[in-house]
Amino acid sequence: MTTPETTDAVAAASELRKPGRAPRRRVHRAWFVAAVAFVTIIGAAAFRSLPGLLINPLHDEFDWSRGTISAAVSVNLALYGLTAPFAAALMDRFGIRRVVAVALAVIALGSGLTVWMTAAWQLMLYWGLLVGLGTGSMALAFAATVTNRWFTERRGLVTGILTAASASGQLIFLPLLSWIIETYDWRPAAVTVSLAALTVIPFVWLLLRDHPADVGLKPYGAKEFVPKPAPVQGAARRTVKVLFSAMRTGPFWLLAGTFAICGASTNGLIQTHFVPAAHDHNMPITAAASLLAVIGVFDVVGTIASGWFTDRYDPRRLLAVYYALRGVSLLFLPLLLAPTVHPPMIFFIVFYGLDWVATVPPTVALCREHYGDDSAIVFGWVLASHQVGAALVAFLGGMARDVFGSYDVVWYASGALCAAAALMALVIRRRPVGGVVAA
Repeated sequence: MTTPETTDAVAAASELRKPGRAPRRRVHRAWFVAAVAFVTIIGAAAFRSLPGLLINPLHDEFDWSRGTISAAVSVNLALYGLTAPFAAALMDRFGIRRVVAVALAVIALGSGLTVWMTAAWQLMLYWGLLVGLGTGSMALAFAATVTNRWFTERRGLVTGILTAASASGQLIFLPLLSWIIETYDWRPAAVTVSLAALTVIPFVWLLLRDHPADVGLKPYGAKEFVPKPAPVQGAARRTVKVLFSAMRTGPFWLLAGTFAICGASTNGLIQTHFVPAAHDHNMPITAAASLLAVIGVFDVVGTIASGWFTDRYDPRRLLAVYYALRGVSLLFLPLLLAPTVHPPMIFFIVFYGLDWVATVPPTVALCREHYGDDSAIVFGWVLASHQVGAALVAFLGGMARDVFGSYDVVWYASGALCAAAALMALVIRRRPVGGVVAA
């Protein structure tokens, strides 16, 4: 049976066999695969950014409490994190292209169905469950799988570009979606997300391939041809086994705890509740969403700088500094919210952007130091804790707004949590050379 993969491979092989033709230098297929992955991850970031813009419109139209709406957001965030450790196993078993295409279709279905919802449980099902599972299947595991299979050189560069795609998606879509909501309604914004997901599917199916061997190519920078590995049957089992092994060590709980607070103070707090909190102070939704998008610009700069620092300084101390500064900034945020954008607010946005995912490089470095070959899987579970923390604060933040009438207590409590994370980072033990992880 002829498949797109075999057709591409035969065409590539026949091209190489043509006599008298000098080999042409052309862009390696790996860069097209990376470009498709970049666009897909941008879309995933955009799909996750919409819920924070929907809190006030859904509250006004259906009279649902902010706590109820935030519960759906929290399910979305939790599933995004909990799906990620298994996404790589699914890609090993069924292939990158199939998993990503199905994930995009699930996102389109979930977002599209929200247009006809009339009850809060439908929001929980459509946006919480379906969109959460879809975006979770295109998380960091997708970027890591593409990079590891298609590149042997430039892996750091490609990983950085694909990581930055998440911030770029937030930058591109947040102002657009907020403008659609403010000008028309929230339903056209949901339809826009659905159509964006559907639009990417043909590019994924036509341009994305599971492995360079599918098209008769070597990975970018490889000296020798790399055969396509057989589908992995036990990858999910190994993922769970590594979790239980790591849970018996002290550093895992400290890393998971600090990263849970990281998620609580970024995706759960600022990404979900900054726009409605600013709107409480009469700031236009479009202006607030644009400020949130600026965070997406500066978090790219902050992540690159943090990686440079991590190569030179103790990652535990870097984490302590990042969390401490983040906590202090949150304590000042209630004083900065106003109807208009002013310089102190811009300073907060720039600073928070620089600190947004600066915690990732030192956290990855500590996972590598303590868990060696299993560090990528351990980091996947640490990332899951990040999203669980985000989910809890997304829900509790909405509940607090209903109970207290403002978000002030949420900012102060999150600042205190960040101070606790700074202390937790400092008590992570350094692993002696040749030693074992301290339990």
